[in-house]
Amino acid sequence: MTQTYEQVLVELAKNDERIVVMTAENRAAIRNVPALLPNRFIDTGITEQTLIGAAAGLALRGRIPVVHGLAAFISMRSFEFARTDVGLADLPVKIVGYVPGLLSDGNGPTHQALEDNALMKQIPGMQVFTPADNAELLAALPHIMSDGNPWYIRYYDGEATVQHEAFEPGIAEEFGDGTDVAILTSGYMLQHCYKAIEKLDAAGVSTRLVNLRTVKPLDEVAVCSALLECRNVLVVEDHFRRGGIYTDVCEIAMRRGVTQARVVPVSFHERWFRPAKLEQVLAHEGMDANSLFEFALSCHATSAQEKEEVFS
Repeated sequence: MTQTYEQVLVELAKNDERIVVMTAENRAAIRNVPALLPNRFIDTGITEQTLIGAAAGLALRGRIPVVHGLAAFISMRSFEFARTDVGLADLPVKIVGYVPGLLSDGNGPTHQALEDNALMKQIPGMQVFTPADNAELLAALPHIMSDGNPWYIRYYDGEATVQHEAFEPGIAEEFGDGTDVAILTSGYMLQHCYKAIEKLDAAGVSTRLVNLRTVKPLDEVAVCSALLECRNVLVVEDHFRRGGIYTDVCEIAMRRGVTQARVVPVSFHERWFRPAKLEQVLAHEGMDANSLFEFALSCHATSAQEKEEVFS
């Protein structure tokens, strides 16, 4: 049977007495930890700032705190503490944000974490991991727990729809090496992008899909390859456009002088997403597999027509 996040975390903690599990009264994925690690579990209550500050104190005493909370609150409400207490001291605190992006099912804008990656990426030394599913999440945990850097994990433990490569920070995994359309994405959106790529392949479009996995460090080699070799590059993310992967891709393109591809964002710009059930949100925002397929196909058709006009 597939292991759970909780099981792997407890197993790692039993093999390393430095690991302490903490939460701000959000035990969704760690309900059994208090009984399994009674002397290394701390619930501070709904006090995200206190949670991060206490974690920093424990880290200064040689512990490896793994802190849990809702992504919208653990990234924003406690940002100053993550920046100043954890970041400045470069402490190995691991921050786990539940229900990021579109995953706050049915909740309004207060619970939508659409800027969490942007915030955490600003902290020098902070690494940011956006797992696409349970398999990728669990495969990365041993490295993250043993790494001396602070980490932010955009928690998602859904069922895997792809076979993943071994995890390595800063190294993306690629599906296909086509040149018509490339989709750059990470996290929960990977499964929908993968289904869209399958439909594009069936329609005769040459494709590639790049799962960036860690958005910090970002795999600049994979990004540049897509920008150099593909006519259309779609950047799909359940995040605000500004400060997300799209911003990083544009910065890389300008810094390295790689500007041949048409780069198109599929994300949120200056607006929230409309609260609804997850599948309804995906369809409304054009982020489900069918919508992504149709949008990518239209981008391909436009670029093909432009190419024909140039050479006619």
